Amino acid sequence: MILQEMSWEEVEAYLETRDDAVLPVGSTEQHGPIGLIGTDALCATAVAEGAAAQAGAIMLPPVAYTPAPFNMAFPGTISVSETTFSALLSDIIAALASQGFRRLYVLNGHGANLAPLRALADTAPLSMRIRSWWDYPDTNALRQSLYRDWEGMHATPSEIAITQARHRRIERAPLPAPRALDAAFRAAHAGDRHGPPDEHRAEFPCGRVGSWSELARPEHGADLLSLAIREAAADMQDFAQLT
Repeated sequence: MILQEMSWEEVEAYLETRDDAVLPVGSTEQHGPIGLIGTDALCATAVAEGAAAQAGAIMLPPVAYTPAPFNMAFPGTISVSETTFSALLSDIIAALASQGFRRLYVLNGHGANLAPLRALADTAPLSMRIRSWWDYPDTNALRQSLYRDWEGMHATPSEIAITQARHRRIERAPLPAPRALDAAFRAAHAGDRHGPPDEHRAEFPCGRVGSWSELARPEHGADLLSLAIREAAADMQDFAQLT
């Protein structure tokens, strides 16, 4: 049920009985010394693919070029403006709606995507449900129990654990714990509301934002991924009105 691996006739047959699709959305940005640049897109896609398979839904190609301006001082980050991101998503949504899709489940992996996604949902010609993979209750409870305050805000051990389980583990000399973040900082910077690129890198020179990435383990990632897939699949079926 991966759109890129389907024919148009198979999609047409799907639309005779269902009208939902799943869209993974991530980013292309640095994730600290041991985090993969594609972490957000890789996590969102892994959860979306597994959950869509369980829910019997079509999964669309991932969107990995999204807003991440604060990380542009780190090599490898590719950020697009919110205007560009919103325009691309608007065109994707319009194409789906024109063909008979009426529901779009967005599986998100990047905090800065949330505000523009929610704005799009207000005017979209189809129904949208937006979930970040860490939103699901059991998944969130596990990541909090594993890492507590060291989950932090960026280059989190939970997302890096998932990429270690599914992709690769970068071996390097371990770094000490980063600077802990207080509640005021977390509130002020929620949704990736960080400062200009040079200032952001000066404040967090290794790329971690309160996240002790080195706590990540592949076995943690496998457990987190299994939980997130199960919870996302149930939520997708509810959204598709199959339960």
